Amino acid sequence: MNRTVRMADSSMRRNSGLASAGIATLKAAVGEILLQAGIVINGDNPWDIRVRDNRFYPRVLKDGSLGLGESYMEGWWDCENLDKFFFRLLPTYPEEKVKKNWKMLLYLFRTVILNASRKSNAFTIGRKHYDVGNELYKKMLDKRMVYSCGYWKDAQNLDDAQEAKLDLICRKLGLRAGDRILDIGCGWGSLIKYASEKYGVSALGVTVSEEQAKLARENCRGLEVEIRLLDYRDISGKFDHVVSVGMIEHVGYKNYRHYMEIVHKSLKDDGLFLLHTIGNNRSEITGDIWVDKYIFPNSMLPSIKQIADSLEGLFVMEDLHNFGTHYDNTLCAWLNNFEKNWHELKSSYDERFHRMWRYYLQCFAGAFRSRFFNVWQLVLSKKGVPGGYAAIR
Repeated sequence: MNRTVRMADSSMRRNSGLASAGIATLKAAVGEILLQAGIVINGDNPWDIRVRDNRFYPRVLKDGSLGLGESYMEGWWDCENLDKFFFRLLPTYPEEKVKKNWKMLLYLFRTVILNASRKSNAFTIGRKHYDVGNELYKKMLDKRMVYSCGYWKDAQNLDDAQEAKLDLICRKLGLRAGDRILDIGCGWGSLIKYASEKYGVSALGVTVSEEQAKLARENCRGLEVEIRLLDYRDISGKFDHVVSVGMIEHVGYKNYRHYMEIVHKSLKDDGLFLLHTIGNNRSEITGDIWVDKYIFPNSMLPSIKQIADSLEGLFVMEDLHNFGTHYDNTLCAWLNNFEKNWHELKSSYDERFHRMWRYYLQCFAGAFRSRFFNVWQLVLSKKGVPGGYAAIR
């Protein structure tokens, strides 16, 4: 009996030793990837990570970006300043150092071959992201509920930065009283409400979010503004100007050309189209798999090459303005509002959502700070502005 117990005890110690050795190997592999970005496991810097569960190591090596985000949501690791972590990590393209597994291959097949942004999926982003709750966005965003990058050139706070961005767009379009504009992806109606009040225009705003449409109609009551729950492919009519802020990110590269054709058909010959988008430094055909699953389903960020290809023969590029660094300030302001008001939100969302949303905001803040992503405003005309377009900043 004693001999059997001793043999079992010896076997357990041996297996435990093998497991420890395996974790040490996996930890070293992850540590090597992070060290290339100046990040240390269990280090003392605010951008270093603190691993609380050893399952983190095999999970990240197996699932890459998806494993990194999900393991954070589960509380397997923490970081004092996630934005500083991503500021260092993203420019090293760590995903390329992790072998793609079947989940990534399935994601690529669904996104590329099946065209995840096809019309039948148009309202998915509305249901899964924008319909998550208007109260969340009211607590997080500025007073006008603008869910895109603010313009901080002369602004000291989020409200001022967002109003400055709205006015910048109106001035770039040269809005005049009596103009009729189309806003593709109008959100909660902040831009067209501002343009109607300050510049005397009428407007049609379209969105794929029921919650956005409902609140936008309330916000724009009494103005010459119409809000429709509508996919961009079903837009009809002619407009003096067209604007789209933060919407082409949900179009998908297979649909960019058709999107531009819709805008071209909707725009009067002497009108302007302002496209505001997050921009990718690389031409890619998918988005990030964690972002796709938890934040923006069926989304991807266009490169300047992809945008240029899509508008060739349709539009003249009048102006290109990059103020991507301003998104860092915007996202940090959103995060501050979110954390400050979490006590009022937590009855509607659990701690896993809390960690997910924090991860999302800080990941993107680090991405813009490192110039991994950009924010572009393009002003486009159909035939060229006679005498040239005067850029406005």
